[in-house]
Amino acid sequence: MRIGHCTKEDYGQILTHLTEFWGSDRTRPLHHPIFVREFGNSTFVARDGDRVAAYLFGFRSQTEPVGYVHLVAVRDGYRRRGLARVLYRHFTDFARAEGCREIKAITTPGNRGSIAFHTALGMRMVGEPNADGVPVVRSYSGPGEDRVVFRMPIAGPDVPRPA
Repeated sequence: MRIGHCTKEDYGQILTHLTEFWGSDRTRPLHHPIFVREFGNSTFVARDGDRVAAYLFGFRSQTEPVGYVHLVAVRDGYRRRGLARVLYRHFTDFARAEGCREIKAITTPGNRGSIAFHTALGMRMVGEPNADGVPVVRSYSGPGEDRVVFRMPIAGPDVPRPA
């Protein structure tokens, strides 16, 4: 398995096989070409030969020293191998080198798999508990569109530097 930048060909493969990553094409609108064409230095794939096994689309925030993970997905048949975690580590190294002090990601309050994954990475949820007790930032994605916001420090006096 090789980790590298997401190419236009990789992006096409991801779109063509979106259901193998997400179970449906419901996330298609989130896969804007801007991530590959304009933020290509912060989009990564795990390749098995020419096949994209997993990917992470992220970028450095323009408003704060934060690396933001927009999408991370693993293709059917490649799950449970730690690929999403490896991509997160790779992105964290990128973000740290870019001067970021934190990593940030969001998900919907009902996405239990995403919440469990990000929590297992050591990310903390910020916000106030909703009716189900899940911390959310109210109206994060527009009026009435609450989101779970995760943050994790990656640099600073309280964060150990990698060996």
